[in-house]
Amino acid sequence: MGYQIFISLLKHFGLRVTYVQLMLVVPYYILFAPKSTAASWYYWRHIHGKSRIKAFLLLFVHYFRFGQIIIDKIAALSGYDKKFKYEFHNYEKFLEILNGDTGVVMIGAHFGNWEMGGQFFGDYGKKINIVMYDAEYQKIKDKINNVTGGRHYQVIPVNDGDMSSVFLIKDALDRKEYVCFQGDRFMSENNLLRHSFLGHEARFPAGPFLVASRMHLPVVFYFAEKESVHRYSFNFFFANTPQRGGKTKPEMQLLEQYIDVLEQRIKVHPEQWFNFYQFWK
Repeated sequence: MGYQIFISLLKHFGLRVTYVQLMLVVPYYILFAPKSTAASWYYWRHIHGKSRIKAFLLLFVHYFRFGQIIIDKIAALSGYDKKFKYEFHNYEKFLEILNGDTGVVMIGAHFGNWEMGGQFFGDYGKKINIVMYDAEYQKIKDKINNVTGGRHYQVIPVNDGDMSSVFLIKDALDRKEYVCFQGDRFMSENNLLRHSFLGHEARFPAGPFLVASRMHLPVVFYFAEKESVHRYSFNFFFANTPQRGGKTKPEMQLLEQYIDVLEQRIKVHPEQWFNFYQFWK
């Protein structure tokens, strides 16, 4: 979806009017973003088993919710954060981990509003490093920076075949900072983990789970979920330490825990999983 549209609407009309305007924007993307629309249709029709009519209606719901998430993200970065209310689950234990004497690996998903929390963790947010594919980062950074003045966290851009990001990730963890990955999006076909997800075999990026298993650091699964128009819940889950020397590799043990939690959250908010490409083969 075009970020510039939402930035312009928010800047000139405010949060509520921007939501209303989404109703005009959504049909455009359903028609003119065929790959995303096909992926969303497959998700509802074949993964969730919805009827054709129900899947068609859920296309609108899916895109509308995605637009809301983008607007909320921009609004929070633009000083509208007081418009929202927040609930935190397992937050005290999460803070104990952040206050520990180590780096922390955080793994989220293209689910809910993953970046939202970076604005509300105070000084903790300054130590957050989000690993993001460079093409996606370059596409949004200038537009968002122009309207917001920048983020409250750092971004580690990743390119296929470029190993520099590996050193940046290790440096951040060595500084006892927090490195955040998206565990449900891969860039290369060469380094994947395969596992059943929502009842069908899917492919996941190996990188986040390899880093988490080899660095011997605390691993947190984190999701920021939109509960109503102005309310979010921040949910934290804590991975068990992988066992070594068994039949299942440590990275696969972490992946299995991650999938278990992600499936639970998707069952609560299926319209908030925004992987608009063919995830299953």
